[in-house]
Amino acid sequence: MDLFLIRHAIAEERRAGLPDADRALTEKGRTRFDKMVRSLDQAGFRFDRVYHSPWLRAVQTAELLEPIAEGPLVVAEGLARPPEPSFFASLEGERVACVGHEPWLSDAVALLTIGTPNGSWLHFKKGAVAWLRGTPRPASMQLRGHSPPR
Repeated sequence: MDLFLIRHAIAEERRAGLPDADRALTEKGRTRFDKMVRSLDQAGFRFDRVYHSPWLRAVQTAELLEPIAEGPLVVAEGLARPPEPSFFASLEGERVACVGHEPWLSDAVALLTIGTPNGSWLHFKKGAVAWLRGTPRPASMQLRGHSPPR
């Protein structure tokens, strides 16, 4: 499997009265991530399926991936909490994207590549993409690339 772990694009700042799950993408976030999508498209990447956290900023980021998604966008509660091996084992497709949040995406990269869910060594900026290849279980994937949002 080719697995692309994607941190949501730039979102509204936290503020009183706005639940964290309801923070939307900013215009800057949309514009910057749209460039990432065009880069992925030009490189020939397509996704069989795009899983995303139910939080608004992840939903909106996943929607920006629709031009290169050949399959459905799927809400995945497992992307709004610490990584669990059972979530990754349930993924369907050969080229899969997962849109989620920090620090859980860095921890997911660590879990899938070295078997320990401590990704403090990976700086996962908003809108960044990590490309892994292998079987989606602990210590069974290789990190093929990590692209910052620009």
